Amino acid sequence: MTLVLRILLLIGALFAMGIVINSVRKSKIRISDSVYWVVSAGILVLFALIPQLAYFFSGLFGFMSPANFVLLLVIVMILIRLFHQSCAISKLTYKVEQLSSELALRDKNTRDEKNLDFVTDLNQRTRV
Repeated sequence: MTLVLRILLLIGALFAMGIVINSVRKSKIRISDSVYWVVSAGILVLFALIPQLAYFFSGLFGFMSPANFVLLLVIVMILIRLFHQSCAISKLTYKVEQLSSELALRDKNTRDEKNLDFVTDLNQRTRV
């Protein structure tokens, strides 16, 4: 990896880590979600500071260049996170559907009870 690529990788990873830490401080992101991003940035910092790791893994997996390996690693990390986010969204969508169904049934029961009370009151008034 060239020196320029290593410097850009280091700056980008530290910048991302700073954004995540700042977001945690401002309560914009949960700490459990931030762990993923801090670990990912830490891995990229390792590759920037110790380029022999990138050379080792790129040779091990048959990449022509360590930069290609690092790029693939970033893409894989993002795809893993995307999959986990998709799973979480699916679970939340299911919960929202269940809650809206339950709320609709409660509203219907409440309206039916009010109508029944109104009809009962009306019947009692007409008998008198």
